[in-house]
Amino acid sequence: MNFLAVKFRSVSDRIARAAGLDVRLLGMLFMMAVIWLTLDVLTGGLFITPRNIFNLSLQVSVVGIMTCGMVLVIVSRHIDLSVGSQIGFIGVFGALMQNAWLPIDGTSTWWITSLAMLGVGIFIGFAQGLLVAYAGIPSFVVTLGGLLFLRNAAFYINSGVTVAPLNETFQLLGGGLDGTIGVFWSWVVCGLAIAGVALIVWRSRRRRSVHSMAQKPLASDVLMVAIWAIVIAVFTATMNGYKQPKTDIGMGIPIPVLILIGVTIVMSAVARKHRFGRHVFAMGGSSESAELAGIDTRRLTLLVFMMMGLLCGLGSIVTTARLNAGASVTGTMTELTVIAAAVIGGTSLAGGIGTVYGGIVGALIMQSLESGMILMGVPTPLQRMVLALVLIIAVWVDTVYRKARRA
Repeated sequence: MNFLAVKFRSVSDRIARAAGLDVRLLGMLFMMAVIWLTLDVLTGGLFITPRNIFNLSLQVSVVGIMTCGMVLVIVSRHIDLSVGSQIGFIGVFGALMQNAWLPIDGTSTWWITSLAMLGVGIFIGFAQGLLVAYAGIPSFVVTLGGLLFLRNAAFYINSGVTVAPLNETFQLLGGGLDGTIGVFWSWVVCGLAIAGVALIVWRSRRRRSVHSMAQKPLASDVLMVAIWAIVIAVFTATMNGYKQPKTDIGMGIPIPVLILIGVTIVMSAVARKHRFGRHVFAMGGSSESAELAGIDTRRLTLLVFMMMGLLCGLGSIVTTARLNAGASVTGTMTELTVIAAAVIGGTSLAGGIGTVYGGIVGALIMQSLESGMILMGVPTPLQRMVLALVLIIAVWVDTVYRKARRA
């Protein structure tokens, strides 16, 4: 039995290195494929359809945007329990701006509101980061207080009344009926994405050649580009395959999905290439060593929470625009999904380990489970119970995985 386990681990390591992925992420991709096939069977073929994949992509967009920030928060050995409440408070604030303070039909209303919502998110992150970094209060306590404060503040500023409707241009950011880029531009984006993947692989090979480093087999790189090209093309065809109601016009890729892709690329670059990201991982690995190396850990912690607040603001924009309303209950329990997505994607609660793209895979798994249960008619309380169990299992897997890596 031990021989088979070692053999399987050796094979999986080789496959992961050839694909440029870590073993755990490869396992998550395999698990996601199993979940999708299982849910498709249990829902009678309703899960893997253009309509459901389109809706799933919109749901993943919001969770994925915030997961990108949560990965760095957890990597730095902190936690943010207030992200769901931030979604609700910032959304109500933005809706009030459009209905009470700005002309709802104004041409500038959408971008003024968007900037204000991002600013509120940054301020919330600044306030919480200040308490964690400079007052020395544990992030669990600060953000738990933030969860309670912001949820009730959202109720207080609008007396619990849902604020609607919103600016029509602002609504496009939510990916509704007109919030897509259409069939033609979706294929243009598809072509650019495939060209981008090929360029990244080519530049990687070129850098290795310049520095006389060992190269992966050319066939391996070509195969990976081909696989990515197929995945991107299939996704685009699926988005275009979902037709607008009562028409034969394809919807195309939703704007929130493009926002998520942009955030993922930027955050991945920040985490892997930028000095800021390297310092965050160093601090998460050992804050004492990081301080001895000259890293200002308090300032770094403050910036991490401000970045989380910024992404919460962006997530709130997408959610509020999609709902075409600001409600104090928006984002309830979203913190559970976001934290679970980060952990499932390989982010260690012990700090110092995690990837942004792993967090996106985790978000896709969490939202797939929720979407599948909705299609099966599972009651909402039971859905939350299942997601809570998934979070517990994810933490257990993280603990087992770290022990196995040390062995």
